[in-house]
Amino acid sequence: MATLSSIEKRKLERLLGMGGGYVLNFSDRTFSLFFEEHTGLDIDDQRYRGSGTSKANRMRGFWTVEPDHVVARVLLAMIEHASEYECVPADMDDTLFSDVHRIIARLNQNPSSPVPEVDAFTASVNELDFEAAAKHIRTAIEQNEPATALDRLHVFSMKFLRTNCERRGIEVTRDKPLHSLMGEYVKALRAGGLLESEMTDRILRSSISVLEAFNDVRNNQSLAHDNPILNHSEALLIFSHIGASIRFIRALEGHANGGAR
Repeated sequence: MATLSSIEKRKLERLLGMGGGYVLNFSDRTFSLFFEEHTGLDIDDQRYRGSGTSKANRMRGFWTVEPDHVVARVLLAMIEHASEYECVPADMDDTLFSDVHRIIARLNQNPSSPVPEVDAFTASVNELDFEAAAKHIRTAIEQNEPATALDRLHVFSMKFLRTNCERRGIEVTRDKPLHSLMGEYVKALRAGGLLESEMTDRILRSSISVLEAFNDVRNNQSLAHDNPILNHSEALLIFSHIGASIRFIRALEGHANGGAR
């Protein structure tokens, strides 16, 4: 649950115009669409209805259930919405606006916030199961439960590397493991003169052995099979490391293709 104090909640309620059960200018339909777009969550879910079914009560339920970083993201998006549609409550002043931004900044600084590389996990090809894996991963990270998506991370990584290997003319077969794909991909980058520093080369080559170990984690410590799943802290480390590698490869390929990706 979000670590909002009672004073902070009152300030947020003022800014969002939550008196009388409303939230800004949202209808029930647009309220649902807003949460789906910005969080992938269903604000109509029963778990947000502990205090009632109005939009304001579901918002309060959202604060009660979801972690700081998710609440912060929604609040920031709501401020942008209020500014764009000019639906800020009449009694909103600069002091309240500044206070709410400080609240959002504090929520984002919570050390329990998840993997900073979450934006790396977006599908880069138009393929339904790739999209599904990306969505599953992002939801697990945003709910601060990365261990539950380790098998999806493995699927995502396989598809991501296969796609980029094929683009570089590397033979891709169904039985070629994750670390082998990475090894051949890094070799192709070196041969193409795309790595400017020895350190970058070493970091990428170290990822080959990391991905080899990931095969074991996926098979024996994820929900891919009937296993006890890996502990939270180590799952976060795995996501952070692989997410950083994926982000780098996206940037490198985007630059190589004139910023097209």
